[in-house]
Amino acid sequence: MKQLFPYGLDAPPVVRNLALCSIACWVLFALSFTTWLPITIKGTQWIGVVFAVGAVSMMWTSRYGKVRRREQLLDRLSWRGNEHVLDIGCGRGLFAVAAARRATQGHVTGVDIWQSEDLSGNGPDAVAINAQREGVAARVDTRTADMRQLPFADQTIDIVVSSTAIHNIYQREGRDQAIDEIVRVLRPGGQVLIDDIRHLPQYAARLRAAGFPFTLTRGIGSWFWRLVSFGTLAPGTLVASKPTR
Repeated sequence: MKQLFPYGLDAPPVVRNLALCSIACWVLFALSFTTWLPITIKGTQWIGVVFAVGAVSMMWTSRYGKVRRREQLLDRLSWRGNEHVLDIGCGRGLFAVAAARRATQGHVTGVDIWQSEDLSGNGPDAVAINAQREGVAARVDTRTADMRQLPFADQTIDIVVSSTAIHNIYQREGRDQAIDEIVRVLRPGGQVLIDDIRHLPQYAARLRAAGFPFTLTRGIGSWFWRLVSFGTLAPGTLVASKPTR
């Protein structure tokens, strides 16, 4: 599993449930050719295909898609090469490792509380392994910390990145605290990139109140996820910078 998904399988319970639902639909389809069921249920094979495609899509994204996407997202930031980067909710180091390859004279710190239901094999050891594998171990470290109380002094970070992490705080007030902490630790002129599946307008409003100019973009995929999730998911990417005065 570690070799197949070096940066973890995203949302393992969701993948498992999609696979089980697909299997159940195919079993019903097979039973429709027997006399074992009191009624005949037709069309379950197509529902099974949809569930299977969902599971395979999440596995493909976990193995290949998110690695490609991280580079596209980090390209949206300006890099000097000596930045102190903070990766909030770093997981197994997907963004932390990539940022360290760009900050060749800098350093990257990843913080997380390491919830395994969000990512398989989630933990600081996995970050260390991936940093070693990509040749940046000397420039990456991790801390166990809550994003609502970051263990960094004011204005000490050049770049903050966060990928699908802040939405895991269920209370609105807690998400506001996380954004306020980003504002606090960033140096004037510092940059922030937040890629998430929910609550982007809330993050943008909080940063706007702090005087940050920003851009909020959503791809075509955002509308797909809005449709299939009945509006509960609205992926997007927020890029902002802290005023210099």
